Amino acid sequence: MKRVLGLAAVVGVGAILSGCSGGLNMFGSRDELVATPTTCVPQRFEVYFAEGEARLTPAAREAIGMTAAQLQGCTIQSVQVLGLADASGGSRANLTLSERRAVAVAEALQSAGWPAPAFDVTAVGDEGAVTPDGTQEPMRRRTEVLVQAIAPN
Repeated sequence: MKRVLGLAAVVGVGAILSGCSGGLNMFGSRDELVATPTTCVPQRFEVYFAEGEARLTPAAREAIGMTAAQLQGCTIQSVQVLGLADASGGSRANLTLSERRAVAVAEALQSAGWPAPAFDVTAVGDEGAVTPDGTQEPMRRRTEVLVQAIAPN
């Protein structure tokens, strides 16, 4: 199942993070330039959930907040959110659960004021959630987020 969520206007975008303005004039020396990490680059992170849950944990909110803060001031070109589930329960229920997980993460990013035109929200349920020996894969209880970010013009 695929759904695209539109974003409202950017909320509270503050100071530009070091490395996001794209110009060399903000650095005093070559050493500063080399030492300053570039934050306006594609980012990938995962948000994990408890079994059967789509509610964000404190650790999940922290990961979302840290990434949102790191990319503040960057141009966000796209945000892909993929919801996954383990193989416990029915296939249809797992698809719904993985969609709820993806939507929860997209809404949290939207609430953080991400300046993106739209989120690409996809859910795959429990597809591929069992290992070849038949064991359930608990690490599938997650949402994968891929953010395409560049320095502003």
